[in-house]
Amino acid sequence: MEPSALHLLRRQVVQAVRNGMSQTEAARTFGASLRAVSTWMRLDREGGLRALTLKRRGRRPGEGRLSGKRAARIRSMIVGQMPDQLKLPFYLWTRAAVTSLIAREYGIEVSLVTVGRYLRAWGLSPQKPVRRVYERNDAAIARWLKREYPAIARQAKREHAVIYWGDEMGLRSDHVTGTSYAPVGQTPVIRATGQRFGCNMISGITNKGALAFMVFQGKFKAPVFVAFLQRLLKQVVGKIYLIVDGHPVHKSGKATRFAATHSSRLRLIRMPGYCPALNPDELLNQDVKTNGLGKSRPTNRTELMAIVRRHLYRRQKQPQVITNLFREKHVRYAA
Repeated sequence: MEPSALHLLRRQVVQAVRNGMSQTEAARTFGASLRAVSTWMRLDREGGLRALTLKRRGRRPGEGRLSGKRAARIRSMIVGQMPDQLKLPFYLWTRAAVTSLIAREYGIEVSLVTVGRYLRAWGLSPQKPVRRVYERNDAAIARWLKREYPAIARQAKREHAVIYWGDEMGLRSDHVTGTSYAPVGQTPVIRATGQRFGCNMISGITNKGALAFMVFQGKFKAPVFVAFLQRLLKQVVGKIYLIVDGHPVHKSGKATRFAATHSSRLRLIRMPGYCPALNPDELLNQDVKTNGLGKSRPTNRTELMAIVRRHLYRRQKQPQVITNLFREKHVRYAA
């Protein structure tokens, strides 16, 4: 119960007993325990209604064996670094890891409960971490966000070019998305074919809501990418800037030669490596898996490909859905 509501309840109960209601009847009427009513009446006798005011519970934030300066230093060590960077035998920041850090830095032994209280007071909460590979070049990514992409956007505007963000994805028949209600302790079972099959898709989207795609069988190779580029050139009027990741196919000789041959209308641009979160088309991939394939149970590859195509055709008629993808925080720079 909120403190303000509890304070009001206390006053109502005490006033009712003052007016002649028994403590037992007041407890039943207001949904409080008899012990609580008895305590509130004692407080009223000793100090009047003012004594019913709730007092702050627990320790104040930051109270404990760590001084303010020491607490601030421990927090600064946790934020922005992982335990292994501080030579601690932990992979993630857990209460045990923080306990070890405090013991190592200041020789103070604190319980896990106390560490949990510190972490809450410091504005930290347990969160699922984002996985980043060691090969990721943070300097290159910062350069892309601050200088390279803004320069690309300005040049595209001067040339009246359309910027497409492209990506590829594999889809499997055994993909399951979402949850289903069932009795507690009884995992729901869905029926699906025991055969496993899949298909692939390549797509490109713009911040204005345009979508181009191609669903295909087999591996993603240079001829497939070139076929997509040819389709894109037929569908779009004017010059195209296509931004893709560093997949080997995007850098293949066949794709490079095709882009050079059609340089008057097509410019192929590669993003820094290992930063899929910065590509808005990754969000379309997620949409296809969740809202397209995830809500169906195909029985063969032909049906699977038909489901994917139908979903993408539907999205082509919903440009506002594509535009909304660019409103996500990590890709808003491309909006």
